Amino acid sequence: MIRFDALRVSFDDHVALQGLDLDIGEGEFFTLLGPSGCGKTTALRSLAGFVEPTSGTLHIDGRDVTRVPSERRGVGMVFQSYALFPSMSVRENIAFGLSVQRVPRDEQRRRVDEVAAQVGLRPQQLTRGVAELSGGQQQRVAIARALVLQPRILLLDEPLSNLDAKLRVQLRGELQRLQREVGITTVYVTHDQEEALALSDRIAVLSEGRLEQVGTPREIYEQPASAFVCDFIGEATHLSAEQRAALAGAGVDAGRDAWVRPEHVSVTAADDRDPAESGSGDLPAVVLSCAYRGSTTLVELEAAGARLLASVPSAEAARVEVGDRVRARVEVSAVHQYGAAA
Repeated sequence: MIRFDALRVSFDDHVALQGLDLDIGEGEFFTLLGPSGCGKTTALRSLAGFVEPTSGTLHIDGRDVTRVPSERRGVGMVFQSYALFPSMSVRENIAFGLSVQRVPRDEQRRRVDEVAAQVGLRPQQLTRGVAELSGGQQQRVAIARALVLQPRILLLDEPLSNLDAKLRVQLRGELQRLQREVGITTVYVTHDQEEALALSDRIAVLSEGRLEQVGTPREIYEQPASAFVCDFIGEATHLSAEQRAALAGAGVDAGRDAWVRPEHVSVTAADDRDPAESGSGDLPAVVLSCAYRGSTTLVELEAAGARLLASVPSAEAARVEVGDRVRARVEVSAVHQYGAAA
């Protein structure tokens, strides 16, 4: 449905997007993910028609919209700040675009009532000023204002970033439910990896204006295509040269960059046996800290002279204390390696 074809955007000497090639399917919840300055918001604003590309093209439903004005692209956008009008009521805010389009008042009222119910706004809230609403309610108003215009595509620019952690989790679920019910193609921008993994059908990870990887949340997490993706998504230990050398007998290439996620490292009691006898993926280690996370505990270890993270069941973690000498068992088949083979 949406096609970015070699899209490049530059501002003076700064290149924000370096030839983005990307396809987004109809009905997808698609997320542009990356750190600040990676180009994700520039890509979204280009799709909205607010940023003019330096080169390349944008297509929606096979139609070249690269130079088409924003209002003729069939997109609705929700901004990070919500951009609501404080002098207007909730109903007036939602109906604003319809008023601009000179939609008859009866039709405006019907559509506002319908979309307000979809996003979970109660009828009595429609008469209030937006300043009287909570942050979560204001976000619902912003989404309703975009949806009431019946766009083909909904664009969301970090819409949850101004909310507290508990409300963010709650509204994540509501956003996902709403998108499924409405069936609208949604392009979502965030720097929050947990948010992206929880919400998305597919994710595009960007870094410094370049596309690093596109895939499902599971693919992005379990099969990161680059060291950047592996480091940015979730937690992972960058294995030191000494750690790689110690694990070489188990199949780790000591000459290549290597990363391992905490859930692929277990902690067992130390013994007097030679490390080689305990399994070639084992490293003698010392417990540096334990961070309780409910069902699991993140254990920070020193192994082969460098830091190593292990995620273990909390019942097992209760048996170890800071300073204990233990053995870290690395699941070598789950180690991610990058760079040319040695």
